[in-house]
Amino acid sequence: MRSKRIRIVGTGSYLPERVLNNFDLEKVLNTSDEWIYQRTGVRERRIADPEVNTSDLAREASLRAMEMAGISAKDLDLILLATITPDTCCPSGANWLEGKLGAQKAVSFDVTAACCGFIFGLSVAEQYLKTGAARHVLVVASEVMSRCQDWTDRENCILWGDGAGAVVLQAFDEGSENPPSSSPKRMVGEILSTHIHSDGKNGGNLLMPGGGSRTTPISYESVDKKLHTLRMIKANESVRVAVKRFAEAAEEAASFNGIEVSDARWIIPHQANIRILQQMAKRLNVPMEKVYLTIEKYGNISSSTIPIALDEAVRNGSIQEGDYVILTGFGGGLTWGSSLIRW
Repeated sequence: MRSKRIRIVGTGSYLPERVLNNFDLEKVLNTSDEWIYQRTGVRERRIADPEVNTSDLAREASLRAMEMAGISAKDLDLILLATITPDTCCPSGANWLEGKLGAQKAVSFDVTAACCGFIFGLSVAEQYLKTGAARHVLVVASEVMSRCQDWTDRENCILWGDGAGAVVLQAFDEGSENPPSSSPKRMVGEILSTHIHSDGKNGGNLLMPGGGSRTTPISYESVDKKLHTLRMIKANESVRVAVKRFAEAAEEAASFNGIEVSDARWIIPHQANIRILQQMAKRLNVPMEKVYLTIEKYGNISSSTIPIALDEAVRNGSIQEGDYVILTGFGGGLTWGSSLIRW
């Protein structure tokens, strides 16, 4: 039996129209544009309207990815939604998305790995594709992070935004150089490998205490204590760990495939914080010019930042045929991982 190769045949992303910039935050917080930008690299972020849910953002990103791939929702066998802000805990965010897409034959479920969720989603998708259990897989990362913030916490709320990114994956037999396509000139990316890791022992460093079985039923007390908002515990320690894991994951993807990190045209990291990314680049001994950044205009959108940046880089021509691209992420859980793609 021929081994399967996995390729990205479509990318898509969607950002809400509403922009919340640092000057808007100056009006409600004891902060300034300069203070926020110097510490985070964020100038502005997108905020979803009150009636817009995670699955709505995911639907728009998915439609764009499927259009590029030349398929429709009826072709999908599997939908994976990476998110920590699903519409509801039951049913899953992916179930809502499946219904809104009209993907009647697809199986759908969520992947929860915080800011590393998209890479975990790629890994899950690979297994289904390589075994032949699925032919067309939609991997989406969508977050409405603005709904889980304490907007009086100036150290934390300034980071986050809302948005979604998506890819369509297909499997091809070993030896197949040109995947079938309704658009022969369409560039595709082959996923050479994906690597995922977790450390549950230190998972409490990035935490949303409320909403699970530890604090149910939800009470006035749990709301008053703001247990249903995202918290960063031991922030300085988390930064050190993040830099280490970001770099290790990128090195793992390169080493596994017999290349150097410097051979990659782009490193597309989770857009956590500009200082973390600068330290990562220094540790990897690569110039910041090789690190694809969207944090200034979109902020940190948890699992969505990597696919949003990937879609942008594909569509604006930053990624060219023959380029190696390393995806690397780190998030709550603790989770971290990477993927190497050849375009």
